[in-house]
Amino acid sequence: MIAPENRGPLLAAALILLFFGLGGFFLPTIMLLVGDYSTTVAGIIAMVFVAAFFGVFWLRARAQARRDGSS
Repeated sequence: MIAPENRGPLLAAALILLFFGLGGFFLPTIMLLVGDYSTTVAGIIAMVFVAAFFGVFWLRARAQARRDGSS
């Protein structure tokens, strides 16, 4: 059984994995659709997706550092 204090982080991790998993699955289709209009915008969409993936973990690390009292 999952301890109550671990449910929040577990739920957050599951939602992040679900969001980025589905996003990564549909990203090629989205890029092909957008690429018909502008290849530059399609490339920007891919870069934003990858940056967002790392940005989530960067924000999480900042929040943990702030919570633990270190900067």
